[in-house]
Amino acid sequence: MTEKQPMAGGRPMPEEQPMPEEQPMPEEQPMPEASKRPIHIGHLIVAIALPLAVGGVSALLTSDAMAQFGRMNQPPLSPPAWLFPVAWTILYVLMGIASYLIWSREGLDLMGKLDRRRALIVYGLQLALNFCWSLVFFGAKAYYPAFGILVAMWLLIVLLMLFARKLSRPAMYLLVPYLLWTTFAGYLNLGVALLN
Repeated sequence: MTEKQPMAGGRPMPEEQPMPEEQPMPEEQPMPEASKRPIHIGHLIVAIALPLAVGGVSALLTSDAMAQFGRMNQPPLSPPAWLFPVAWTILYVLMGIASYLIWSREGLDLMGKLDRRRALIVYGLQLALNFCWSLVFFGAKAYYPAFGILVAMWLLIVLLMLFARKLSRPAMYLLVPYLLWTTFAGYLNLGVALLN
């Protein structure tokens, strides 16, 4: 005789269905790393040497700049004269490294390549204004036009950092001290213009 199924409310209980086997979780695929050119020491040295050369030529053309600054009526928080060449040397090195990181970025789509080209153009423009500022401030003693140059520089640096944010985050971070120093230089420039 066959065994009867247990009854529930006069109806046979349904047979238990086997539990489905657990499917193995798919392995996570690693995120693709940003494509960069291998570090080329020669190109990096050129990138650093370019802003240093611009600053060096500007300093030669305004060789008495620090003596002039010492004779000016200066606003509060003015640093000692020796700090300026030290600070600018460090900033030029950081600036050069940032430009190399932007230039060396690879694996870009058409829009990325356009952003890289624009970033390098903006970099060149701000470097040209950087060169002109010393000639206008110390050479021509035109303090208000020099302040206008710093304002334009500040805007270009911000624009450069926006491009760098999409191309190379380290490059953007390397430009932060430059932006801060340019802001401080603008304060000093305007203070000198008002006090002299």
